[in-house]
Amino acid sequence: MKAIPLFKASLFKVFFLFVLILCITTCRKINPIESSLKNQAFVITEKEETEAYFFISTANASKSIISKSQIAQQKSSDAIVQELGKRIEFQENQVLNEISNMAALKLIVITEINATHKRDLYNLIDANGTEFNDVYLNAMKDALNDQIELFETISRETNDKKILELVLRFLPEQYKLLRETERIRKQYV
Repeated sequence: MKAIPLFKASLFKVFFLFVLILCITTCRKINPIESSLKNQAFVITEKEETEAYFFISTANASKSIISKSQIAQQKSSDAIVQELGKRIEFQENQVLNEISNMAALKLIVITEINATHKRDLYNLIDANGTEFNDVYLNAMKDALNDQIELFETISRETNDKKILELVLRFLPEQYKLLRETERIRKQYV
């Protein structure tokens, strides 16, 4: 008689353990719809990563060029260099404004992640007289070349219509400013 209640108790324990294991494994399973939504929310494609890099890099390049041009307008004794600085600053403000608006629409936060241009700013601030014009024009040539390269790279790597329109609108003017910077620079060499 004692064997049957003992058998029932053991059977009940095994059954209870089985139900417990079943509940635990079922609770661990995530709803497939929920998991796919979670995965989609945090998946960043290579295209999105490239575009984010473009927005951040272009905005930082524009900020750097604007800062250098403002210094040139204050420190240069040459009216031609001051006028070039004004035109470059105006153009770069337009680029920066457009880039910032597009990035905001794509929920990209533009932060200054690369402060290497600070060294160029210190070099400009420390330069005097005719040396200043040479340092500024060289810095502008390099900065405009870098920005043109960013525009050309994104035009090859994206098919986003708005980005391509931006490139088509600003790239010719960037080339024009680069040519003028090089022409003026040759006058000082």
